[in-house]
Amino acid sequence: MGNGKYQILKDCFGYTEFRGGQEEIIDAVLTGRDALGIMPTGAGKSLCYQIPALLLEGITVVISPLISLMKDQVNALVQAGVKAAFINSSLTSAKYDETLRRAVDGGYRILYIAPERLLREDMLRFAETADIAMVTVDEAHCVSQWGHDFRPSYLKIREFAEHLKKRPVISAFTATATERVREDIVTILGLENPCSITTGFDRGNLFFSVQRPERKLTALTAYIEKHRESSGIIYCSTRKLTEEVCSALTDQGFPATRYHAGLDDRERHRNQDDFLYDRRRIMVATNAFGMGIDKSNVSFVIHYNMPKNIESYYQEAGRAGRDGSNADCILFYSPQDVRLNKFLIENSQEESDSGGNTTENNLELLKQMTFYCTTSGCLRSFILRYFGETAPHYCGHCSNCTTLFETCDITIDAQKIISCVYRIARQGRSFGKIMIVNILKGSKNAKLIEAGMDNLSTYGIMAEQSAQRIRSILDYLIEQNYLSLDTGEYPVVRHTPRSAAVLRSEEAITMMLPREPEHREKPAVFTEAPADEKLFLKLKKLRNTLAQDAHVPAYIVFADSALRDMCRKLPQTSREFLEVSGVGRVKMEQYGEFFTKAIREYVAENGEN
Repeated sequence: MGNGKYQILKDCFGYTEFRGGQEEIIDAVLTGRDALGIMPTGAGKSLCYQIPALLLEGITVVISPLISLMKDQVNALVQAGVKAAFINSSLTSAKYDETLRRAVDGGYRILYIAPERLLREDMLRFAETADIAMVTVDEAHCVSQWGHDFRPSYLKIREFAEHLKKRPVISAFTATATERVREDIVTILGLENPCSITTGFDRGNLFFSVQRPERKLTALTAYIEKHRESSGIIYCSTRKLTEEVCSALTDQGFPATRYHAGLDDRERHRNQDDFLYDRRRIMVATNAFGMGIDKSNVSFVIHYNMPKNIESYYQEAGRAGRDGSNADCILFYSPQDVRLNKFLIENSQEESDSGGNTTENNLELLKQMTFYCTTSGCLRSFILRYFGETAPHYCGHCSNCTTLFETCDITIDAQKIISCVYRIARQGRSFGKIMIVNILKGSKNAKLIEAGMDNLSTYGIMAEQSAQRIRSILDYLIEQNYLSLDTGEYPVVRHTPRSAAVLRSEEAITMMLPREPEHREKPAVFTEAPADEKLFLKLKKLRNTLAQDAHVPAYIVFADSALRDMCRKLPQTSREFLEVSGVGRVKMEQYGEFFTKAIREYVAENGEN
């Protein structure tokens, strides 16, 4: 194996190009710089530390919160030809000692460790003697109590790093983090001048839907009946409800299993493996399930109840479509969910270590989650704006956009807004978007009155419209360059060369805007048929057989997206097989002949078309 990052990318992981943000983080780490990566689930965070781990001199320690995550990651790495191992409570005493000894002797390039074990005496001895090049913190939002999944054990990471004989590179990764949580990650982990990359939170392959079914169980079974061959997760708010929903599904013949903290460890692990190995395609679970689960062929995530916050929701929903395939993220909402979550928050035993009001913070997070469930605007836009991203007001593939939006002629409204900007400029003034909306609405805001803006002819000219609608139109005019927004410390709105044509009625403008529906139509959902259904099923069967022989989940052998690419490209030689996305040299040597033989037989029987 060559030692270049591109060669490792292809030989080990089967890709020819890096995704957005990956190469910048890898390059920074390889120069000895700390790094913080905020990247959505499925964006390839793990490659950002796995590839440097194979290039740096020494071992990379990965702090990971869950046994299942470690097991998955190590299985995938070993399948790719990488020397990797994990240390957690699932190991026997003998295996634990052997793994630690081999790690000290340089037998692994990557070692996963649970945060609870970091300050154990044997682990501190390991820290003082091993050649550790990098410490990577996965699910780094767990370090912040202002996030949705605070873990006190994560506060031990910095102390562990300080025990090392030399300061390693420290890299941290998470899928969801507000600005406040990002600041906590940098401060608490002690990151020094980190290369900070946020690749964007959007997952274009996910279809977001909020539904209000009269009978949730009826809606759930109707959906699953139409997707019997698909694998999915159903999240419930309580253990009792998890048991009820799972029993109802199994009674109707659906291959479901369950996961919650009330089950003993053995049953939880057995049920989780049944799901990962596709023996049971449906997992009904509380939020105790899923962090770090790398199952690539999850095609739907259904929240039977509203979660407590958007961070949790987006992380859980993001377990669908990890391989890039289209997937559904459906939330069944009822006002009762709000009351239940409020009760759970107010009666929680959590307390803030730094004097902050955790209950107050969690209630605010719940409020934002409720706004998401009740908005008539674009669901994707709501999520992206929550995480501080600029987003279009209309995405075209969420349940609100497909059922609650309509094409509107906004020419007259655009003229009113542009005219307001012109009149402000004639007075030698300029304002940001909030002030312009207030002027058009006829607000009695003291700052507005003091500035004399209530004397403008456009003051109150759009009083009958909601501020949200005016803001949406204003944002659209800026997006389309009918107006511009300065990027200074205090961004202000100005007219552009395109503004005059609108005022002269030389150009009609239309846009998609929310409407108040008489009823909510059933949302459209994504479906994605492989290039050849018959061949796809044949390759899935072969993959399952090979996975059973290797004692790993099927998706560890190849993701569904790789099988679909095989269906499209029909590789019949080793060289052609290497052209399939997700096929590296190691996997080609392991599995290439099996799959190319199956494809050759299929082509001989059916022809290339």
